[in-house]
Amino acid sequence: MGSDDMLPEGTVKNILEQDSLKWVFVGGKGGVGKTTCSSILAICLASVRSSVLIISTDPAHNLSDAFQQRFTKSPTLVQGFSNLFAMEVDPTVETDDLAGPEGMDSLFSDLANAIPGIDEAMSFAEMLKLVQTMDYATIVFDTAPTGHTLRLLQFPATLEKGLSKLMSLKSRFGGLMNQMSRMFGMEDELGEDALLGRLEGLKDVIEQVNRQFKDPDLTTFVCVCIPEFLSLYETERLVQELAKFEIDTHNIIINQVLYDDEDVESKLLRARMRMQQKYLDQFYMLYDDFNITKLPLLPEEVTGVEALKAFSDKFLTPYHPTTTNRSNVEDLERKVHTLRLQLKTAEEELERIKS
Repeated sequence: MGSDDMLPEGTVKNILEQDSLKWVFVGGKGGVGKTTCSSILAICLASVRSSVLIISTDPAHNLSDAFQQRFTKSPTLVQGFSNLFAMEVDPTVETDDLAGPEGMDSLFSDLANAIPGIDEAMSFAEMLKLVQTMDYATIVFDTAPTGHTLRLLQFPATLEKGLSKLMSLKSRFGGLMNQMSRMFGMEDELGEDALLGRLEGLKDVIEQVNRQFKDPDLTTFVCVCIPEFLSLYETERLVQELAKFEIDTHNIIINQVLYDDEDVESKLLRARMRMQQKYLDQFYMLYDDFNITKLPLLPEEVTGVEALKAFSDKFLTPYHPTTTNRSNVEDLERKVHTLRLQLKTAEEELERIKS
């Protein structure tokens, strides 16, 4: 590509340099390496921010595997760091958390069921409320695969819908609800008022957070993908949806890239490289104004703090196998040495023939 110098830099440095960023979402199709990328991004951010929290909202919870440390639903300091914390949040909540005291349970669980996604929305809102009270400079979300992520971004609207539904019920059946509360021997504040009050509180948090999510100075979304058709398609869908939600996105990480090396003799690998190149070209064509960071396919998994730290330099300087890869330098030195020996042998042979 002749206009390489015109393209935005192929690293995530722009995220580290944007001091105002408070929320960084990392998402994409399942199995493309989101958790590894979000973990490394959090490590990079921890080197330039006062404190960083990484939250996994993926039910699979791979964060514990990535760092090889057990995380729970409260922030835990990542071993080897003084300012990087991690937590794993279950995006669903028990209906008990939603309900009022006994007797009102069925009424409110019915309400919860009547509003699809309200339980997830409340769980997410509770988590955001908790996060808001903590003073982290930047929060990185390792989100679930694409479908869940988009639902997560719809939560403010879901909660809004749920509240207006509850409010209309309260105005229509307020008296009846109070009578029911008294029938069950409960005071008002224990009944539906307590739930409505709690929902109102969450609504305020959600509205505030939603405003922040739509502010490109505070929030950005990093799309992780691999150079294959389905992943390209999924990324395009995600970028379109994010635009619809008015959420800033200008970084794409393309993982598992095979780099050309003259030593690669496998026909399968060569064919795979050609296929990848076709999709890489399409990524660059579609997202010419994005920072596209390419990461090499590695022979081993990246797990544990040391491995994550070691791999993090590929996020900050574009990967060039011949210059940045130590083993390649050694390979070349070995080749040069072999060629010199062969040349010496050939010259001696030539001298012998001549004489």
